[in-house]
Amino acid sequence: MKKLRKYIDKIKPNFEPGGKFAKFQSVFEGFETFLFVPNTTSKSGVHVHDSIDSKRTMTVVILALLPALLFGMYNVGYQHYLAIGQLEATSFFTTFLYGFLAVLPKIVVSYVVGLGIEFISAQLRGHEIQEGFLVSGMLIPMIVPVDTPLWMIAVATAFAVIFAKEIFGGTGMNIFNVALITRAFLFFAYPSKMSGDSVFVRISDTFGMGAGNVVKGFTGATPLGQLATQTSGTVQLTNTVPDAVGNYTEITTWDYFLGLIPGSIGETSTLAILIGAAILLFTGIASWRIMLSVFAGGLAMALLANTFASATYPGSFVTPFDHICLGGFAFAAVFMATDPVTGARTNVGKYIYGFLIGAITIVIRIYNNGYPEGAMLAVLLMNVFAPLIDYFVVGSNIKRRLKRAKKGGTV
Repeated sequence: MKKLRKYIDKIKPNFEPGGKFAKFQSVFEGFETFLFVPNTTSKSGVHVHDSIDSKRTMTVVILALLPALLFGMYNVGYQHYLAIGQLEATSFFTTFLYGFLAVLPKIVVSYVVGLGIEFISAQLRGHEIQEGFLVSGMLIPMIVPVDTPLWMIAVATAFAVIFAKEIFGGTGMNIFNVALITRAFLFFAYPSKMSGDSVFVRISDTFGMGAGNVVKGFTGATPLGQLATQTSGTVQLTNTVPDAVGNYTEITTWDYFLGLIPGSIGETSTLAILIGAAILLFTGIASWRIMLSVFAGGLAMALLANTFASATYPGSFVTPFDHICLGGFAFAAVFMATDPVTGARTNVGKYIYGFLIGAITIVIRIYNNGYPEGAMLAVLLMNVFAPLIDYFVVGSNIKRRLKRAKKGGTV
């Protein structure tokens, strides 16, 4: 690292004002601060500094995402070989490699497009390159189906970065979660690629790693997708591939929790997501108040719906614990709702914000079959109301303190 530091210091004058490559100063600064913590200090005033800057914070979040990402890669291969009937004859490594090769291009496209736009924007405005997309670039591939075309991811990412971030002023100024805007754009612009029975499991022999057999009766529907098509109160969610005698076995709570079910790449495993949550909470990066209240809101709403279950809404028969293990609920609670830029910032506001996200997710999921997931819309909706929640919380605190001060005779 010392040699690298010396080399950086050697070429740095070329990128400073008056240097040969001065117009690329923001690009150089971005790479330098990514490799090394800045050693600049404040010139005036009193400041409290922390060794963890924004880039280091984003790095911790990416580390927390790795368990869900790695499991998602394995699950992509698992669902593929299960669908073509070769799972038992396929090794763990081959299964994981198939998923890795399927997911990696999506990560590359997300980062190339998103960071490319941010670099260009920083250059045009003469600003420092912001680090916010380091996390968004990883989140985007994890919340889309495995068969989403790369060009669609590129278009949606460009739209989200430009219209949900840069237009508001860049990192720290956006009012909507950039990754969720990407998913919302895909969901409404290309609905056939974001829902249905054929987008969550890759059947084609894309990499020559398994026979591309035609699977009779294969649907690939996620558990929530199955719920949306139920016509009675008898809820039985099954796997997507029939066994040797043509029967579809029921999916258990353990399957939901572990994550060996069809779904978006990084959202299926509640266990892997909770490992990421533990990392975020241990390092103090994410708000436990928001996480806790999202789960509390979801459980409370699911319990209420379950208590007054109706055959008209089959999802109301699903147990509260199953609801938080299904779909992207846990992923949204841990990685989306806790976004410090778009979420509530007051402590009381965080409880309200999180609780409403959890409750609204279940309401959408159960009572609107057109949107079987719900988490995406719930978080985006509450992104809009987060400043309003904080406004009323702060206002309430001011009124309470004024009242207390008047009683004490100090006003």
